[in-house]
Amino acid sequence: VIAFLPCWCLASSVCFLRRYAVRVYVNSSSENLQYPVLFVVRQQKGVLSWQVPLIFRGLYQRTYNYQEVSRTLCPSEPAPETGPSEQIIFVDVASMAPFNIAYELLVTRLESFQLEGDFWTVTLSTLLSPQYFLYKFPQDVDSVIIKVVSDAVYPCSVVSVQDIVCPVYDLDHNVEFNGVYQSMTKQAAITVQRKDFPGEQFFVVFVIKPEDYACGGSVPSSIHGELCWGLDFVVRSGFLSFLSFYLGSVVVAFHLPCVFPSSCCAPDESSSSGGRQLSSPERGPPAGSDTDSSVEEESDFDTMPEIESDKNVIRTKVFLYLSDLSRKDRRIVSKKYKIYFWNIITIAVFYALPVIQLVITYQTVVNVTGNQDICYYNFLCAHPLGVLSAFNNILSNVGHTLLGFLFLLIVLRRDILHRRAMEMKDVYTLDYGIPKHFGLFYAMGIALMMEGVLSACYHVCPNYSNFQFDTSFMYMIAGLCMLKLYQTRHPDINASAYSAYASFAVVICLAVLGVVFGKNGMWFWVIFSMIHVLASLALSTQIYYMGRFKIDLGIFRRAAMVLYTDCIQQCSRPMYMDRMVLLIVGNLVNWSFAIFGLVYRPRDFASYILGIFICNLLLYLAFYIIMKLRSSEKLLPIPLFCIVATAVVWAAALYFFFQTLSSWEETPAESREKNRPCILLGFFDDHDVWHFLSAAALFFSFLVLLTLDDDLDTVRRDKIPVF
Repeated sequence: VIAFLPCWCLASSVCFLRRYAVRVYVNSSSENLQYPVLFVVRQQKGVLSWQVPLIFRGLYQRTYNYQEVSRTLCPSEPAPETGPSEQIIFVDVASMAPFNIAYELLVTRLESFQLEGDFWTVTLSTLLSPQYFLYKFPQDVDSVIIKVVSDAVYPCSVVSVQDIVCPVYDLDHNVEFNGVYQSMTKQAAITVQRKDFPGEQFFVVFVIKPEDYACGGSVPSSIHGELCWGLDFVVRSGFLSFLSFYLGSVVVAFHLPCVFPSSCCAPDESSSSGGRQLSSPERGPPAGSDTDSSVEEESDFDTMPEIESDKNVIRTKVFLYLSDLSRKDRRIVSKKYKIYFWNIITIAVFYALPVIQLVITYQTVVNVTGNQDICYYNFLCAHPLGVLSAFNNILSNVGHTLLGFLFLLIVLRRDILHRRAMEMKDVYTLDYGIPKHFGLFYAMGIALMMEGVLSACYHVCPNYSNFQFDTSFMYMIAGLCMLKLYQTRHPDINASAYSAYASFAVVICLAVLGVVFGKNGMWFWVIFSMIHVLASLALSTQIYYMGRFKIDLGIFRRAAMVLYTDCIQQCSRPMYMDRMVLLIVGNLVNWSFAIFGLVYRPRDFASYILGIFICNLLLYLAFYIIMKLRSSEKLLPIPLFCIVATAVVWAAALYFFFQTLSSWEETPAESREKNRPCILLGFFDDHDVWHFLSAAALFFSFLVLLTLDDDLDTVRRDKIPVF
């Protein structure tokens, strides 16, 4: 039932002539697909052709055989000055069959082709019996609502409004090519305005879909199926390879308890010189009360009066030791770093859900339209499964999730053993080794798992628009690793979770802007380079002065004063030489990146920012290890093994990363020139191997940070230098 509801009126004095249409019906009892009957209808303004029996393809390559076809011929418009005129139509029937084929041909005139009044009833029989009708705006109507109501929920149909142009797009595969359309099960409504149609009339087209799945009905049974033997073997092999990591880690964790959970090896307080107590009475209650009380908020973090009074004095010492920067209550500082863990879970949920929804939409568009230029796969090694076009690229990201979860288990065991050690000592804190705060480690594990999830989402349909999904959590991983390195020897003055994640949000925002404007916008690169240089200088100032250099409106005046007194008035040696060397090298690297971006303006802006993060992380890690060795500290076997494994696996991973198999920076045709066959188990390509190896490399990198300072567990904090 079709209802035309006037919306508002506009005076008009247009005169129309009635238009008629012709409908052709054909039927054949023959089911011989090798020799169909061909029908060609020739008109003044177009040609229609079809065959019977007709094979129609639906979603997922399902086929449907139709023995009858009924089509409405596009009517020619009569001229107002001449009135109705005759129209000659030719219907040609042919077949290459060597035998007789019976068919039925019926041509009828549609007396009710033009819709008049407010309500009409239309009957649709099959997919290849579409119908369309003419509607003319009444004289005083400026807009109408076409409301379509069906007695049954299915079959799935499409309602389209098209201009008076021949040919009319009235088949399932082309009804979406012209005008506006809506799919419907039981009802639909389309608002049509007179101004959109110069002739003040339009066609209303009705088409039945071949499958109800297009409107949300049941999924065709053919797309459901079990994994074949080969795919099942590949999946089993992938999981077994990562299971070996779990077994190895469990063996090391349980048979070398004083290597992984190093806090259990801390010496007894009585072993210190003179047996004197080193813990301060202000440091809080005993270990038994180390709980997350709800009454202690973040405002309590800096309540120690002695820190407020002498922190500037302490931080201006030429030689700082860990005891100078670990004076706050360990319990409250641990709560501060746990915020990293809870915040990243919240961020992951709110970031991942719209990403998953978007890539599902992309995949659906590919499946429905068949347009494989939308997604940039390696088509020579793309193994579909169900609705997914390249399941192998998704499956290969399982390593990030599994190894991220394994890292969480290792950190959890360390955390539990450390708590037990504290309880056994019956004091709140021990003045030995690096302070144990695990919040950042937990956040790193979650970030590694989310990198696998978002990388899998990106590979559902990799293209220019969603590449940032694959790199967003890589920024966070690199940033969290740098924060963890800094926190190791600066536990009291490290950035809070809120400021850190706010900084990451700014970076991701810049990445999105770079994807949108960075391709041709010189102005964007100028602004970004300025932000990059200024941010490097501001962060360097904060690091050099241990947070004592305020960043406010007076920063430029103070910076000029420092430069005048330290560099012009008297050119003296920097007070903190090691820090100065690191910051000079770091600024040179970052300024080089800024100049490179300004000159070359790389299209892959997301990878460009990721390169900045990784280079800064590697620079800081190298500085940390060099300073550690300069301070006569040791590298125990476990961290040394992790460092070597990290270097080897990263080198292998980067080799496969640069084996470019597709490129959304080029056209789909140019991208397919880079496609290559599978190289692993006949199922995975080079990029899948990159996924496996990069997951392992990140896992080993995390273990480096987790175990790097295990040699200091028996060293007093007032003997551990800060750098």
